[in-house]
Amino acid sequence: MRIVILFLLSTLYTNAQVANDSVVYKRYLEDQFYLGLSYNFILNHPEGSNQRNLSYGLQAGIIKDIPLNRTGTKAIGIGAGFALNSYYSNLVADISGETISYSINDDITRSKLETHLLEFPLEFRWRNSTAEEYKFWRLYGGIKAAYVLGARSKYDLGDISSGFKNTDLNEFQYGLTFSFGYNTFNINAYYSLTELFNGSASVNGEVLQYRPLRIGLIFYIL
Repeated sequence: MRIVILFLLSTLYTNAQVANDSVVYKRYLEDQFYLGLSYNFILNHPEGSNQRNLSYGLQAGIIKDIPLNRTGTKAIGIGAGFALNSYYSNLVADISGETISYSINDDITRSKLETHLLEFPLEFRWRNSTAEEYKFWRLYGGIKAAYVLGARSKYDLGDISSGFKNTDLNEFQYGLTFSFGYNTFNINAYYSLTELFNGSASVNGEVLQYRPLRIGLIFYIL
């Protein structure tokens, strides 16, 4: 009888430990909201074109955490978010009917291309966190796909200004992402593997092959 009682107590204790470990493990999911601010570089300028003013980007969204090991130091992150990106240069877009044309004008006051994107990040995540520690080093790398919800070109030339919806962009875009930092503050980079324009846009006979490179800060909020 004593052996049976000891066996039952031992079984209950083991089950309780497994349950507690399971609860801790389930709670150790770093689902995170993120906010980002970046400077947007334009790569592959056509001859005579250059970047001007402050080209900036804003991003926000949520990432679902899927741990790959018991300690939670390795994980996959799958998310969705929204981004706004502006690119300033001396490249001027104009429209006549349904035809969009491009020119380079060094006398332009301001020329901007603005994009609105629905983004889907996929990350491999490494961090030295624990279930009780929320301040830790992180290294995240992966790929981000995006769908262009809309784009707008605008320019100001003295008293003349024009703005219109630009349809010359690739609707689907993707690129490599990298984040590194400690706690809330992290350096973030994105390099596009697709060109910004869809191949129909050209200036002075040269096809526009812009590729965005965005570098800035990203803030993760549990």
